[in-house]
Amino acid sequence: MLTAILMSIAMAAPVSALDSPVFFRNAGDVGQVAKTHDGKVVSVADGKLVMSDNDGKNQHNHMITATAKIMLDGKMAKLTDLKAGDSIKVTTAEGEVTMIDAVRALALPK
Repeated sequence: MLTAILMSIAMAAPVSALDSPVFFRNAGDVGQVAKTHDGKVVSVADGKLVMSDNDGKNQHNHMITATAKIMLDGKMAKLTDLKAGDSIKVTTAEGEVTMIDAVRALALPK
């Protein structure tokens, strides 16, 4: 009987792990749920990112702290390196931006 109970627990554990929320860890944050959303840079200034959705609508602001990781085209960057029109994915944990992953569209030659 004990073997049957232990087997049931062992079989159920992987299934319950698949149903768990995705957790994000960054610079000492333990077990915070990460949220991401995509869009376009509208402007950046003084630690503030203004972004829109991918259609250029629904503008909103994010305050960016010094601990936020910012990547541009796969390389470390600063907030001021981002330009209007860059495609971005913003990751937040508990309302604070923890990462910005940006891609700059290349201009086609004329």
